[in-house]
Amino acid sequence: MTQSPFATHEVFNQSPPFEDVNLYTADQPLVAAVRANGGISAEQELSDFGRHWGSAAMAERGRLANENTPKLRTYDSKGFRRDVVEFHPAYHEVMAHSAHAGLHNSTWTEQGRPAGGASEVIRAAKFYIASQVESGHLCPITMTRAAVAALGSQPDLLAKVMPVIATRSYDPSFAPWWGKRGMTLGMGMTEKQGGTDVRSNMTRAERVGDGYRITGHKWFMSAPMCDAFLVLAQAEEGLTCFFMPRFAPDGSVNAIQFLRLKDKLGNRSNASSEVEFVGAYAQPVGEAGKGIRTIIQMVQLTRQDCAISSAGLMRSGLAHALHHARHRSVFQKHLADQPLMQSVLADMALHVEASVALVMRLCRAFDRTPADAAEAAYMRLLTPAIKYWVCKSAPPFLYEAMECLGGNGYVEDGILARHFRESPVNAIWEGSGNVMCLDVLRALSREAEAAAAILTSLAGETHGLPGAAEAVAFIAQSFRRPDSERVARLAVEKLALLAAAAALNPINPRHAELFAATRLAATHPSMYGAIDLDPADIRALLERALP
Repeated sequence: MTQSPFATHEVFNQSPPFEDVNLYTADQPLVAAVRANGGISAEQELSDFGRHWGSAAMAERGRLANENTPKLRTYDSKGFRRDVVEFHPAYHEVMAHSAHAGLHNSTWTEQGRPAGGASEVIRAAKFYIASQVESGHLCPITMTRAAVAALGSQPDLLAKVMPVIATRSYDPSFAPWWGKRGMTLGMGMTEKQGGTDVRSNMTRAERVGDGYRITGHKWFMSAPMCDAFLVLAQAEEGLTCFFMPRFAPDGSVNAIQFLRLKDKLGNRSNASSEVEFVGAYAQPVGEAGKGIRTIIQMVQLTRQDCAISSAGLMRSGLAHALHHARHRSVFQKHLADQPLMQSVLADMALHVEASVALVMRLCRAFDRTPADAAEAAYMRLLTPAIKYWVCKSAPPFLYEAMECLGGNGYVEDGILARHFRESPVNAIWEGSGNVMCLDVLRALSREAEAAAAILTSLAGETHGLPGAAEAVAFIAQSFRRPDSERVARLAVEKLALLAAAAALNPINPRHAELFAATRLAATHPSMYGAIDLDPADIRALLERALP
């Protein structure tokens, strides 16, 4: 092809797109963590999923879904109130692919009971991979999956909706849920005056016939195009959980009025709304006056997914940074061969490897909770601690990944700018950092013996690792202090680091030793790469991160 006479330069020394990659098999730490936690039987399924989601076509769908944000259509052309949210077709496509893979229901049987086996671990591996491609759509996916736990408190209602939830079809039509091929569920808890303090909710519920009429508002209600929502409202008996469908039983549009969509920093493909209920129809879920106890079963699962998603975002940041560094030459050498860049990337790889080992270990606890009291205690104590550490790690990690690409990492043409904007949300939603620390303290006070047993178990699993014994002693001492809340952040972070070292140790003892030496025996520097690793360890970490 003849070069244009106006061409000023040849484009070279740019890394090729990181696409058409199997996001499962190219991630050795993920493969090892899945195997270690019981998911080996699904390796072919996960490889197929990783190949599909790592394709250029899925990357393009993710881009389009984020660049073409949802739009609220309050009225139709004739002036009738509709409150419909319109999405770009790419959003519906990624939703359909997630639904087909069972990300919204595969941890439940068709009757709404835990599926057992390694279903949590296998699903988590898919969720982790999907978050690397498009995170926003995972909000309705995770809420649909988690809502089943709360609906279990109302067996008659669960029996009605579960056949529709249990399909692997995605049906975006605006129609009553009982006539659809598949359905999604959302959640509305927070109000203007209370936020996390949902006991201050003022939305009220009045019994009318066989149901209730809900009047009030929610300051944040994500995924407003879901087919139904679990919401909290004040009934005569106190704060109660309710199932609120988009359509009333007679087929009319329910009185759920969306005021506006939130203009968020990230999470752009997903709609989040402010909403008013103007006598909206709803059915109670669980015991009246025990709404928090009912809906917290849902929140526990969404917190789990926050941690999985944040780990996935960090993995994607690492993979893109390492891929770029292996193709970009600076000062006559590839970036990946520069000693300082190697130190940065290896330190980041160590962080991701420990994070994925930890979240998969947590998912194993979710799998085993129904039959194992010790695993159930691990799940209750460690879920908020793991969400705290993993989710709050993501923003600074992704900033570092952006910097590895230089200016290319900072522009919206690449995925890292989107990841960076997305990264704070998981630490904020489903309970901020302070709330997570308070939940750990609450679990300790309610189940002191079980918590002590978990700490003893972690001590055994990390025996001999640098700084582990000292970390165990510090954690135990901190939580016994009368003013334990003052040091809760430090103690909870130590607990998560200890649990990460314990999760990594049986998978890769050498890397667990490095993690403990740089995070437990010493305070990790605020900048990645500000540690002294042996060149052989650097090579092993980077080869394992992205062969």
